[in-house]
Amino acid sequence: MNKNSSNIMALAPNTSNKRETVCIFGTGDFGRALGHKMIQSGYPVVYGSRSTQISNLIPKDAEVLGHAEAAQKAAVIIIAIQRQHYNFLTKLAEVLHGKVLVDISNNVKLNQYPESNAEYLAQLLPGSKVVKGFNTVSAWALQSGTLDASRQVFICGDDVEAKQMVMNIVRGLGLTPVDKGSLLAAQEIENYPLQLFPMWKFPIFLSLGLGLFFFFYCLALDVIHTYIYENNNVSFFIAISIPNRVFPAMALTLFGLVYLPGIFAAIIQLYRGTKYRRFPDWLDKWMLCRKQLGLIALAFAALHAVFTLVTPLRTFSSWTTSTEIITQALNNQTEPLNHNKAWLNDSYLALGMLGFFVFVLLGITSLPSVSNSVNWREFRFIQSKLGYLALILCTAHTMIYGGNWFLNSQAYKWYLPDIYMLALVVPCAVLVVKFVLILPCVDKPLTQIRQGWERNPRYSE
Repeated sequence: MNKNSSNIMALAPNTSNKRETVCIFGTGDFGRALGHKMIQSGYPVVYGSRSTQISNLIPKDAEVLGHAEAAQKAAVIIIAIQRQHYNFLTKLAEVLHGKVLVDISNNVKLNQYPESNAEYLAQLLPGSKVVKGFNTVSAWALQSGTLDASRQVFICGDDVEAKQMVMNIVRGLGLTPVDKGSLLAAQEIENYPLQLFPMWKFPIFLSLGLGLFFFFYCLALDVIHTYIYENNNVSFFIAISIPNRVFPAMALTLFGLVYLPGIFAAIIQLYRGTKYRRFPDWLDKWMLCRKQLGLIALAFAALHAVFTLVTPLRTFSSWTTSTEIITQALNNQTEPLNHNKAWLNDSYLALGMLGFFVFVLLGITSLPSVSNSVNWREFRFIQSKLGYLALILCTAHTMIYGGNWFLNSQAYKWYLPDIYMLALVVPCAVLVVKFVLILPCVDKPLTQIRQGWERNPRYSE
């Protein structure tokens, strides 16, 4: 009776300024780092360990006791041990009855066990209140204090009061708790640290596939075709020339793919006449990775700018320039300035620089530190209105670069279009359909749908 009442009192919210004692089972790297962080934050810490000898690795001011004795001193017990060692806890079931057990363990691969480690712990100790947490924070981040990239701590559990106690501790450590619901969410939380850039997989694989296609496409038209039909070896194009044709094509195509799912979403909503139906899974996943696609496109645009700046330093460029000068000198001729060509060249460069500037602005705005300082309307204006402006500028930059080559038969080697023509397909399609969508006759019903209007409402008044 006294033991149960003491546990109930321990679970009561702490209204004083004094921090409650926290027990940690396990003196490994994470257990020591977490204990050190808690002591810095004003929490008394007691370690439960098989060996009660004080080690210089244990944080200063921490107490080390046996498991049973340590558990009696705290209402919240951090289980900083691996799942395969949980069995010894069953011997402490009576002492741990009514206690809050925080499972912080992770696995070595996704879905390693049928149930999560936290659920398994709850099955071993049904009288305890199991909460999952702290598994997404690294020991190194706790020790070094660099928690900016891992400040969120996912929490889940079936007992609301127990979760609240753990979330209070998380806040006391200067971290941000995120309630993920019941203990059923523990499997997802345990899988989270094992996922390597989950939102980047599709953009990276798409970029690799598209980049290889563009590279071999240029290799065939610029190097192989020239060698076969002109017997001219320009294989050195592989180092600078071909990449500087692939990079802008990649940047423009991926940039168009950032805004293409929004076009599909608008068309689907117009067709369905409602916004209350889920998009197809492929479109949902596509829309979730638009930021990653945009950042990769910006990286290719930056590479294009750098490669363009070093072009005059190439031996081939110097040779070409000197050859033209010598040819004019030997023929005693001077090529007059072609004003149309000069206008096209300056316009092409100006549009490219303006487009790249706005593109960089979009990339900066996507940073959390910047996006958190603007409201939703400002963020939407930058990412939508300025985004389409950047797409228009970059598309115009590419079209002017092509100039009269669109209608020149010599531009179609092996009857194939040049790479810059392929790069214009996606952005031009996006801009044409977007122009149709902003027409008043189309924009008005689309706006009504997005505000909740339905063509065929499911429930009539």
